[in-house]
Amino acid sequence: MKSVFLLVLLIPLIIGCQTERKISKYPSHVGNIEFDNKQDDPHFKKCSNNERRVFQYYNDSKGFQFEGEKIRIENGIQALNLSEDKNSNGYITIRFVVNCEGRTGMFRVQQMDENYIAKKFNQKIVNQLLLFTKDLEGWVPKKIEKEKVDYYQYVTYKIENGKVSEILP
Repeated sequence: MKSVFLLVLLIPLIIGCQTERKISKYPSHVGNIEFDNKQDDPHFKKCSNNERRVFQYYNDSKGFQFEGEKIRIENGIQALNLSEDKNSNGYITIRFVVNCEGRTGMFRVQQMDENYIAKKFNQKIVNQLLLFTKDLEGWVPKKIEKEKVDYYQYVTYKIENGKVSEILP
């Protein structure tokens, strides 16, 4: 009976010693943006080299912070007068990093239909929205515990009947 009990205790130990540790192909946090030298500006620098020190835009009580607020972005989009196929509906989300100086970089685009299923919009409107977003100046640097930090920000353009109808968040 003692030997059976001992065997039951040792089996997990033996199995645990024989398993190999696999290196994850996923970033340390869901949603991290890894630098890609094919699409990212090599001159853009995050202030922290520690990926865990890049916060989400909502990690402080102030949330979305842009000089001129969202109305300034809406007015800029309206002035562009962008249009897509009149039957196009969905969302184009552009996610990026704002560093501790308020500069932006590492832009990523996600496109989906109104049911949040991956979709491809006309590349012209995607490129125009991406360029517009890259050119936005006025992101307010964030402080967490009195320290300026890098943070992830996103802007989602809601497309209804081929036009930008709303900007989120």
